[in-house]
Amino acid sequence: MKLAASTIEPQYNDCLEIEKQYGLTKLGTMSNQIWHDDPRRLVFMLSRYKFVAKMLSGREKAAEIGCGDAFGSRIVQQEVESLHVYDIDPIFIRGVEERTVSQWPLKAAVHDILSGPLPEKYNAIYSLDVIEHIDRAKEHLYINHIKQSLLPHGIVVIGAPTLESQRYASPQSKIGHINCKTGDEFRAFLQKYFHNVFAFSMNDEVVHTGFFPMAHYSFAVCSEVKEK
Repeated sequence: MKLAASTIEPQYNDCLEIEKQYGLTKLGTMSNQIWHDDPRRLVFMLSRYKFVAKMLSGREKAAEIGCGDAFGSRIVQQEVESLHVYDIDPIFIRGVEERTVSQWPLKAAVHDILSGPLPEKYNAIYSLDVIEHIDRAKEHLYINHIKQSLLPHGIVVIGAPTLESQRYASPQSKIGHINCKTGDEFRAFLQKYFHNVFAFSMNDEVVHTGFFPMAHYSFAVCSEVKEK
């Protein structure tokens, strides 16, 4: 079948122009697997980035720790002036660099947050789905190095699956999830390092202030670091 040169409704010709100019957007390595195996999980993942974006809206200099393929990071870029993303895995960072376009410039670098603070300081830092992969004996390094990467009065957003959610987690997820916490444990842990910890629950794509044990995901917005 020969395709027409324009769409039936003319306003959709803009779609063709974007495709012609930029091509079709590629999913990242991780988001590609999600889309292949369990498409609705992509909605949940992007919803988490939307929450982060709104919490950090207007911040001048933000950083993401544990960005993976950074497919959702563009949502945060819409709300902050600049965004740098970091991950421990060079394969994911290489993929981010290959998919970065001029309209959405994104600085990406390899960094192990357990080895030290970020190379620059930021007034907003977020980290999703990282702490559950860190041994409890080393989780203090994770938080302390985040603290040391913050500018004065900076904001930190941490997100992680709950302990209660693990009965429903995939075998692939369970292999890496060695440090899941209940909602109360999650909040108490972060209160050791920040004067202000605002805790939220999340189920699927909905963030709320509901009962911790019924949540599948925990969010915390933290500010004003404790010096010790």
